[in-house]
Amino acid sequence: MVRFFDYNLLTILISLICFGLVMLYSSSAYGALLRHGDSMHYFKRQLFFYAVGFVGMYVIAKIDYHIYIRWARQIYFLSIFAMALVKTPLGKEVNGARRWIRLPFDQQLQPAEIAKIAIILFIPVLICNLGKDIKSFKGIRQILAWGGVSAGCVLVLTENLSTAVIVMGITCIMIFVVHPKTKPFVALVGAGAVLLLAAVKVMSMTLKTSSNFRLRRILVWLNPEEHTAEGGFQVLQGLYAVGSGGFFGKGLGNSAQKMIIPEVQNDMILSIVCEELGVFGAIIVLVLFGMLLYRLMFIAQNAPDMYGSLIVTGIFAHMALQVVLNVAVVINLIPTTGITLPFISYGGTASVFIMAEMGIALGVSGKIK
Repeated sequence: MVRFFDYNLLTILISLICFGLVMLYSSSAYGALLRHGDSMHYFKRQLFFYAVGFVGMYVIAKIDYHIYIRWARQIYFLSIFAMALVKTPLGKEVNGARRWIRLPFDQQLQPAEIAKIAIILFIPVLICNLGKDIKSFKGIRQILAWGGVSAGCVLVLTENLSTAVIVMGITCIMIFVVHPKTKPFVALVGAGAVLLLAAVKVMSMTLKTSSNFRLRRILVWLNPEEHTAEGGFQVLQGLYAVGSGGFFGKGLGNSAQKMIIPEVQNDMILSIVCEELGVFGAIIVLVLFGMLLYRLMFIAQNAPDMYGSLIVTGIFAHMALQVVLNVAVVINLIPTTGITLPFISYGGTASVFIMAEMGIALGVSGKIK
């Protein structure tokens, strides 16, 4: 027997990171020069976070993933405790959102990212312990309860709806993968989509006087031109960037909208990719993500046991949900959510924890014979 290691996944990962660093510098240089007096401010910070992430990924890839079975529950409760710290004086507010914990040396930590990795490690333990009971309504309800508690804490403690949706989505996708029946899930998703569309239609006619910022986002999404002062400005400028790039774009570094879109290096960076590299550049990004998801699916299908398979399934679900939601926001298919694009957008905590997830996936691949 020969031990397997997924060098294809590692190659795709490095390609995405290199592409992301180039686009991060291109999109953030102007804003960084104005705010920090250094056009490479965000680039250098992201490079540092990826250096830390690579070290962490290498170490984690060497660990036998079965050890997480023993510590998954503790990591789950640790994530909730970390999110609770946001409500204490340790919490830090950035751009009107209180989602971070203060760290030494002027650093910060977003505990919602810990919740994602905690749910990826803990839900498979619960599913493996349930065995055949996962087919029953009681078993599904139990898994949903644990996932719902984590998602609820993300929403209430850090006021981060988008991450709460991802945490709950990871839980639901794992249940879908292990459950033998498909039709009930398809019917449930269909019914949910119809109810959601009906609710949006009703709310669009009744929420014009609402002061809730999440509900106002729906109005902005439906008609951004009329709400440029309330959040529609970023959406419109992002759409102008996407539309003005054409098929091959204006050329690397030649974006005009990056000087206008606020915090463009975060969740709207794909719009600059489309403006500078065109639809062709966006296709390259999506193909790389498609290859990344394919390698994760390959590892999940060939993992030596159910626990390893479900861990990588959770990582697959996280990557897929985050990419799809970010792309949908940029082209205004859904209201703005603040979800970043993995490996491309700027973000220290997110980058380090995503690299940790890749380390876990590579660790599982190393057990394939």
